[in-house]
Amino acid sequence: MGDRHLSFWPARVPRNLTIPATSLWFNVEVSATRYPGKALHIFYDRTVTYGEFRAEAERLAGFLQRECGIARGDRVALYLQNCPQFAIAYYAVLRADAVVVPINSMLLTQELETILEDCGARVLITAQDLYGNVEPLQGRALTHTLIACYRDYIDPQTALAVPEGVAAERRPIAGPGVTLWRDAQRLNLKPGPHRSGAEDLCVLPYTSGTTGVPKGCMHRHRGVQFTAMAAPHWYRMFHDETALAVLPWFHVTGMQGSLNGAIYTGATAVIQPRWDRDVAGELIQRHRVTSWGAVPAMIVDFLSNPHIDRYDLSSIRQCGGGGAAMPQAIAQKMQDLCGITFVEGYGSTETMAPSHINPPDRPKQQCLGIPIFDTDSRVVDPETLRELPAGETGEIMTQGPGVFEGYWNKPEATREAFVELDGKRFFRTGDLGRTDEEGYFFMVDRLKRMINAAGFKVWPAEVEALLYAHPAIEEAVIIAKKDSRRGETVKALIVLKPAARAGTTASDIIDWARGHMAAYKVPRVVEFVDRLPKSGAGKVQWRALQEREDALKGSE
Repeated sequence: MGDRHLSFWPARVPRNLTIPATSLWFNVEVSATRYPGKALHIFYDRTVTYGEFRAEAERLAGFLQRECGIARGDRVALYLQNCPQFAIAYYAVLRADAVVVPINSMLLTQELETILEDCGARVLITAQDLYGNVEPLQGRALTHTLIACYRDYIDPQTALAVPEGVAAERRPIAGPGVTLWRDAQRLNLKPGPHRSGAEDLCVLPYTSGTTGVPKGCMHRHRGVQFTAMAAPHWYRMFHDETALAVLPWFHVTGMQGSLNGAIYTGATAVIQPRWDRDVAGELIQRHRVTSWGAVPAMIVDFLSNPHIDRYDLSSIRQCGGGGAAMPQAIAQKMQDLCGITFVEGYGSTETMAPSHINPPDRPKQQCLGIPIFDTDSRVVDPETLRELPAGETGEIMTQGPGVFEGYWNKPEATREAFVELDGKRFFRTGDLGRTDEEGYFFMVDRLKRMINAAGFKVWPAEVEALLYAHPAIEEAVIIAKKDSRRGETVKALIVLKPAARAGTTASDIIDWARGHMAAYKVPRVVEFVDRLPKSGAGKVQWRALQEREDALKGSE
């Protein structure tokens, strides 16, 4: 990797980070000792202080050890939406010297069972709205299930709109191996001495599984510490920051940004379990939110709110995220309407969130940014592994403190995921990208997503970004459609803005595209849809749409 990007390193930010030689739990000890009465979490007007958080996490750790038999290195699954109980459970597992297995709250019973059997977790912490998916596994895959009620941590006088499942009254769920959250807390059990250190396994997040069976990514405490502290250093964030915690904590971006990062700095997180643009605007205004991690789909929806001018958004000084490129037209609209610059970053489950972030004082649009502290990233020819010069497209490979150890119980997949370059172990991201003359990285597309249209290579992400400039388009995704003459052709699935739905035709979109992109990139087929499927992390599930398209072709 060259050093061209170092000329644009954030001002007054060191180029290296010394990782604490402690477990992640120690961050709770530090922040709770420093700020015992300070708000850590605000959840529908109910505040949980740092002191309360530490006490509840320790009581739950005692329950896990004494009632569930959890020992050092055991895996404990978390299956619930963003809420104070998720965070308390996360750190209780770490306090008990165990390993957190965060599970997407959108998964159903069979998907849940696949992960539990793979990682060997026999204890799961969930919420009552999801227990219907868990119940069939109790006594089979699971020996103990702990059930939380979101409402227990909500101010009953809140005027905010609370989602139906989140607002539900506590239900008297019972059965062998089943314990309610409040009952576990009331036992007031004390955990044994904390023994985990920087080299112990900390968290085992699973990949999405859209290309096969989900794989658990092994991250030690030192690696989780690294990315939890990297973003606060990069953005020069301090303990009096307030973050909007709307990205899901079961996914590494939200987990590091507004859960672990907030606790590391001693900041406050305002929790939103489900995206609601009106509630988000109210929370930003009411709590003077300074930091907001988001994905482009959230920003698109937020800016589409006809009442956006009701909210005072002036407190936000840092807004960014990743998962997909932010369309230039949307980023510009955010700047024009709200005065907010969206700063993009790049990472994956395997890198424990960001490996690249744009310099806040010199960001580029639709850009992954530059490699962060102590991280070596290169664009190489995926066949020869030769590093490519600026402007040429190749596979992004990354080496650094945040990169995972390997896939749980999958040695062959681990071997395939890494390659040695110049004596260093690099992770093969599977993403195609390029660098510019200044050393900034840009995504081209997924290695396996390219559309071959009559010999021309079409990168869906590029076409999607161009389509967002159309005034009638709210969201767009590009997939391949089989074509008898071209082999594959370009198909666009589009969500129109409400005001444009009556008068916009597929021909309008295609004609516009012909004037804004090369002919071979222009969608030949346009399908209007009411919504696009998204993952729990807010990413458009293009693979599911591609698989549906392929299945339709196969049935013809």
